[in-house]
Amino acid sequence: MNGMTGNEGGERLHALDAVRGGALMLGVLFHACLPFLLGPQLWIVREEASAELTATFFVLHVFRMTVFFLLAGFFARMLQQRLGVGGFAVNRLKRIAMPLAMFWPIAFASIVAVLIWVSIRANGGQAPAGEPPPSPFTLDAWPLTHLWFLYVLLFFYAGALALRGLVVLMDRSGALRARIVDPVVRIIAGPVGPMALGLPAFAAFYFDPAWLMWFGIPTPDTGLIPIATAMICYGVAFGFGWLVNRQLSILENWAKHWFSNLSLGVLCSVVCLMMIGVTPVLTPTAAGFEKMLYAALYALGVWGWTLGLIGAAVRFVPRENEAVRYIADASYWIYIVHLPLLLVLQAAVQPLDLPWFAKYPMVVGISFGIMFVSYELLVRYSWLGAILNGRKVRPSKAQRAQQLAAAE
Repeated sequence: MNGMTGNEGGERLHALDAVRGGALMLGVLFHACLPFLLGPQLWIVREEASAELTATFFVLHVFRMTVFFLLAGFFARMLQQRLGVGGFAVNRLKRIAMPLAMFWPIAFASIVAVLIWVSIRANGGQAPAGEPPPSPFTLDAWPLTHLWFLYVLLFFYAGALALRGLVVLMDRSGALRARIVDPVVRIIAGPVGPMALGLPAFAAFYFDPAWLMWFGIPTPDTGLIPIATAMICYGVAFGFGWLVNRQLSILENWAKHWFSNLSLGVLCSVVCLMMIGVTPVLTPTAAGFEKMLYAALYALGVWGWTLGLIGAAVRFVPRENEAVRYIADASYWIYIVHLPLLLVLQAAVQPLDLPWFAKYPMVVGISFGIMFVSYELLVRYSWLGAILNGRKVRPSKAQRAQQLAAAE
């Protein structure tokens, strides 16, 4: 596992490698859909709308980040158990806080540059007239960009350490955790899992007067005070992942029920789309039966997808696969750099008279090619790779080291 999962130097859980890498890779497909969404323009680059890509965007948002945060909590506890509280804190500052500080200015500057480029092109090669927009660098408007997940992780890590310290203080022997917490977690992780885990999300959705139902869990990418609804939904995932790490047998149980959980997720997503329509709805819905039913179905869908995908990976990826491992290693770098690159490519192909089913795979394919090549040549064995994933040795050097050791 790389720096985000925290399984450094320990036994790799190959199924979870696959899920985590896949969740981050889906972020590229997700953001590549933005220019093609139905309805009003929501992205810097605007293309001819596609119902297919709009539906893809909707479904990917249902589960993608919940899967990620559950696994982040799972591996956070694994890392804390191995390194201790102090070592865990230092590791997370290096692997999470440092990349956020390093890459956020680059990401923000790139987005602004593309915005200016697209605006000048749309204005016939001249800078648009009018007053410049107000500064976004305020407490409520700070643009975290797609790196918001690193910022939110820092909150969750701090909260987990604080809660752990309180629990250890109250239960020094661990008896209460073994006799009460662990059995409750096993029950929640069982057949009632999607309903039990979805309950906090349902409540957060329904009682949030500003909730935009079409967009599901709000993305806390703007402002330094994260959105409460998002923190509840993703915080439950992170915390539950932390608790599941105490009982790895739960993963095997999810593997047995992967199909039923995944079917529930798909069904709920389809019904939600049928209720609200494919076109994004940009206004909140008043409290009532429709909002209550939709919130319940969406929350069930989030956890059906999450438990189903993790269970399927445990069921079908039980052993190490070199390609999966490489993708998992590369996925952190790819997710960090993908949005500015996508924006440049989206702006570059916008003038081309091509349908969405030509432009979309073109942008996705070129971006993945550039990102994998850059990872191999510039990141994997460099100081940057050591920050993101831990230090790696080139295969040729490793082979020479083994040969020297054998000769001695």
